[in-house]
Amino acid sequence: MEYQALYRKYRPQRFGEVVGQDHVTHTLAREVIEGKIAHAYLFAGPRGTGKTTSARLLAKALNCENLGPEGEPDDTCSSCVGIREGTSLDVIELDAASHNKVEDIREIRINVGTVAAAAGARRVYILDEAHMLSRAAGNALLKTLEEPPEHVVFVLATTEPYKLLDTIRSRAQRFDFHPVGSEQLIAHLADIAGRESIDADQAALAMVAGHAGGSVRDAMSLLEQVAALGAGTVRSEVVTRALGLAD
Repeated sequence: MEYQALYRKYRPQRFGEVVGQDHVTHTLAREVIEGKIAHAYLFAGPRGTGKTTSARLLAKALNCENLGPEGEPDDTCSSCVGIREGTSLDVIELDAASHNKVEDIREIRINVGTVAAAAGARRVYILDEAHMLSRAAGNALLKTLEEPPEHVVFVLATTEPYKLLDTIRSRAQRFDFHPVGSEQLIAHLADIAGRESIDADQAALAMVAGHAGGSVRDAMSLLEQVAALGAGTVRSEVVTRALGLAD
C-alpha cells in the first residue's frame, strides 16, 4: 500500500475530529441541521489549522445521505466517500494562486449554473488562498457570491483575509480559525504516535508542538520527520537534532 504522510492519513473526516476549532465546527454542524446555510463562507486563519478540511467537511455534511443527528456526516455513503477520495463532481477545489484571472472567474460563473451531479445535492466551490485573487477577478466574483444558484455554496479559505476586497468579505459569513493550543496539540500528537507505534515522550512532543506554532499540519509533519531520524523514537535530543537547534 502506498505510504501516506501523517497529515493526510489522519485528515479529519468528521467535524468532531477537527482539533481546536470547536467554535467553527459546532456552528457549521448546527447550520446544516437547521438548514440555515449561507451562500458564501470565509474561513480565515493561520496555515494548518483546518480551513480547507472544514470546507470539505461542510460539503460532506451538506450532501451526506445519512446525516447524523448532530450534523455529522456518516463518512460511508457514496457522497461522503466520493468527497473523501476527491472524485465527487459536486465539490470543486480551486487554488486562487493559479486561478486568479478574470477568465478563471468567468468560467466559474458559467459552471455554477449547471445542476449538481446528484438530485438534491449541493455543489460546493472551495477557493483556497482566496487572497491571491486579482482585484479584477475579485470584482468579477462579487455578483456570483451575492446571488449564486440555490444549490451552490462558496467557501473562500485564506491566511490573509485583509487582502480580500471589503465587498467580498461583506458577502460571506466569516469564521476565524485560531492556532491550536499546546496542550491540545500535544494530546493529538500523543494519540497519533500511539496509533503509529512511535515511542515518544511528553517533553519531545511539547518541543514539536512549540515549534509548530499552533499548526496541526506542521506538528504532524515534524513528528514524522523526527520519528524517521530517531528510527521510531521521539526524544528531546532527536527533536533538537532534527530542527538544528542548540541544546
